[in-house]
Amino acid sequence: MSLFSRRLPALARLVPALAMAAGLVSLAGQAAAQPAKPLTKVRYEEVIRSVLYVPMYVALNQGYFKDAGLDVGMKTSQGTDKGMAALLSGSADIVLIGPEASIYVANSESPAKPKIFAGLTATDGFLLMGRKPVSGAFDWNQLKGKSVMAFRPGSNPDVFLEAALRKHGLDPKKDLKLVNNIGPAARTGAWMAGQNDYAIFLEPEAGNLEKDGNGHVMASIGSEVGPVDYTVFTTTDVFMQKNPEVLQAWTRAVARAQQHVQTAPAADLAKQVAEFFPGMSQPELVKAIERYRGYKLWKTTPLVEKAAIEQLQDMLTASGVLDSGKRVKYEQVVVTDFAAKAK
Repeated sequence: MSLFSRRLPALARLVPALAMAAGLVSLAGQAAAQPAKPLTKVRYEEVIRSVLYVPMYVALNQGYFKDAGLDVGMKTSQGTDKGMAALLSGSADIVLIGPEASIYVANSESPAKPKIFAGLTATDGFLLMGRKPVSGAFDWNQLKGKSVMAFRPGSNPDVFLEAALRKHGLDPKKDLKLVNNIGPAARTGAWMAGQNDYAIFLEPEAGNLEKDGNGHVMASIGSEVGPVDYTVFTTTDVFMQKNPEVLQAWTRAVARAQQHVQTAPAADLAKQVAEFFPGMSQPELVKAIERYRGYKLWKTTPLVEKAAIEQLQDMLTASGVLDSGKRVKYEQVVVTDFAAKAK
């Protein structure tokens, strides 16, 4: 028997293995040649640009939404009312607004109903500011007889401020004057022009005013009121029915950002969100982030709890903007499925 003939059995066993390996290489090449699945476009509007929404900006900057398969286009509404209008008109898919808006619309004749599916901030981020610094603890009685620049009646900033005032024994309707007719974009200019004795501002406006000696932080409204969901991600019932996978992907990205923000150094977070605040220096951003973190304003999970919606409706009723007979059920405005599955 020749050497070649003795090798035939071995070659016979080797040929199928080589063929299989070649086939796998070919399949791998085909898979690599296939284009990646296109990202799903989502039209998103935030209520206002603020350091209060750092977790959202982190998710955008760090690619969490892209990792979840989403291509997010962002606009700034400049007001919860405008954000809700964009949602109901169909010009936005998801908006970041106060939950009070969903309660109001739930009681309206609108055929489209908003649904809250995830939360971002644990309480109010507004800071009460005065024109002169105070030594020691701020005495809320100093607001008696004064004018305070607030927000549109019935909006979360106004409702939370009134709740803080009542906590300190002040009647928002009688003991002071709340100025509610200045739009979000005009508030800083009005303050700089000398209007009103006190005002509430978010970061970065509060920090900028303080830095330039044009205002001084007296108190945190959120710290006075306690944990009540302040800004939430909201969509319509129709979008939710048609795009549950988009909302689940969104909520996963948000949850990932919320966990990152809890532990990341403020300096790192400042770098990650700097593109959204071109007018702020890194030290200013770090200071604002540390201030908000100290107040525990960012939720640790996207779940909006029933107790928060119930307490908010208590506050809306106390402020006279919600009839006690028009309270809505938690399940009517909040869908927990997506937050419950987000990890």
